[in-house]
Amino acid sequence: MQRTLEICCDSVASAIKAFEAGASRIELCENLAQGGVTPSAAKISLAKAKTDIPVFVLIRPRKADFLYTDLEMEIMLEDIRQAKTFGADGIVSGVLLADGNIDAGRTRQLVEAAAPLPFTFHRAFDMCRNPLDTIGLLADLGVRRILTSGQKPTALEGRDNLRKFAQQAAGRITIMACGELLPDNIAAIRDIEGLSEFHSAARMDIESLMAYHGGVNMGDEAVMEEFRWQEVDAELVRGMKARLL
Repeated sequence: MQRTLEICCDSVASAIKAFEAGASRIELCENLAQGGVTPSAAKISLAKAKTDIPVFVLIRPRKADFLYTDLEMEIMLEDIRQAKTFGADGIVSGVLLADGNIDAGRTRQLVEAAAPLPFTFHRAFDMCRNPLDTIGLLADLGVRRILTSGQKPTALEGRDNLRKFAQQAAGRITIMACGELLPDNIAAIRDIEGLSEFHSAARMDIESLMAYHGGVNMGDEAVMEEFRWQEVDAELVRGMKARLL
C-alpha cells in the first residue's frame, strides 16, 4: 500500500523543509498555535514555487469554533477563489451548525467553490455529532477526505474510532489520521486497515537571533514568547516517512 504523509506548515520555510525531508503533501496555513487559519497569497504562491509536491490550503477565517457568520462565509468563498488563483492543489475547510451537526448547505458551497480541486473536511469533524453518519454525508457532498484524530485529543487515544471510521468510509471517502503523530508512535496507527494517509505538524522550536529584547510584547503572549516560534523539524518528517514505507 502506498502511504501519504501530509505535513502541516504555517510558513514557507516549513514547507521547504517538509518537501526536502520527503513529505508527500503540504497543508499550508497560518498560525498553527491557534489551530491554523487561512495563509496569505504570498505564502501560497511561494510554497508552490519553492516545492514540488501538492500544496493544500487551509481556509479558516479565525480561530475558535466552526460556526460562521454570513460575512465569514463570504470571506471563505473568496479565499478559496484566490487560493486557486495562486496555485493551490487542494482546499481544506469545514463548517458546523450550532447543534454540532455538519452544515451541509455551506459545506456544499465550499466544495463547489473548490472544484475541480479535491476538498478535505478538516478537524471540525472531530467536533461533530454522529461521526459515523457524517462520513456518508460528507462523501455525498463531494468531500474527498476527512482529517481526524478519531474525535480524541491524539490519534493514539482515538485509534479505535479511527478503525471504525476507516471501515465506515471504505471506498467512499479517505480518512486521514492526525493527532500528535511522530516517528515513535505512527507505526501504531499505520497498520489500521483502510488508513493510507497521515497528517502531522512535526515541529521544533526556533529561537530568535535578536540580542536586544526590549520590554514590550506585540501580542497576548509573555514577552519572551515573542522571540521564539516553531517550524517543521525535517528529522521528524524523515523518521515518519521511513516508518510508513
